Amino acid sequence: MARYTGPSCKLCRREGAKLYLKGERCLSDKCAFNRRACAPGQHGAAKKKMTEYGTQMREKQKAKRYYGVLEKQFKNYYVKADNQEGIAGENLLRLLERRLDNVVYRMGLANSHKEARQLVLHGHFTVNGKKADIPSILVKPGDVVALKETDSTKLKGLLESMNDKIVPKWLDVDTKAGSAKVVAMPERDDIDFEFNEQLIIELYSK
Repeated sequence: MARYTGPSCKLCRREGAKLYLKGERCLSDKCAFNRRACAPGQHGAAKKKMTEYGTQMREKQKAKRYYGVLEKQFKNYYVKADNQEGIAGENLLRLLERRLDNVVYRMGLANSHKEARQLVLHGHFTVNGKKADIPSILVKPGDVVALKETDSTKLKGLLESMNDKIVPKWLDVDTKAGSAKVVAMPERDDIDFEFNEQLIIELYSK
């Protein structure tokens, strides 16, 4: 499957927002976005007038890159969200939040979505007691996501650091067991990253 393999910090600079793609580095003085907040490229620092389409595109790209999904995947999420009852924009973000790799990130067992995706792909987690190695699995209320027993020093370190992470209220996390139960569907207020999902819907509605 295609996957972006270029510099992660360029994506943050391009979108004009910290996407926290490199975990703890994004919180340090080494963060490239803090040192060079302009867009990458020779003319990145030049002021440009943004069109309505450009604003909508940038918002879509920001959400897509934050959650680490591909263009076709993101479009499929939009179609699914638009066919559901309720507000399409909130439905879209709710679907993205329910991805297994995002749940692992929200549990505090990964420092970034990219790291969470890698941990899931390597088979370190179970859903309801069964091995789950597909990052795009959508969890639902009642599901239990748990870390498999491991001798990995890195995973033990992540397990110990879970107490320091802020967990959304739709997850009931057991830091000792390294597990989380989905107790409700994620709500719009549970998403702590700034998105203007209405711009994304307007883009796809054209």
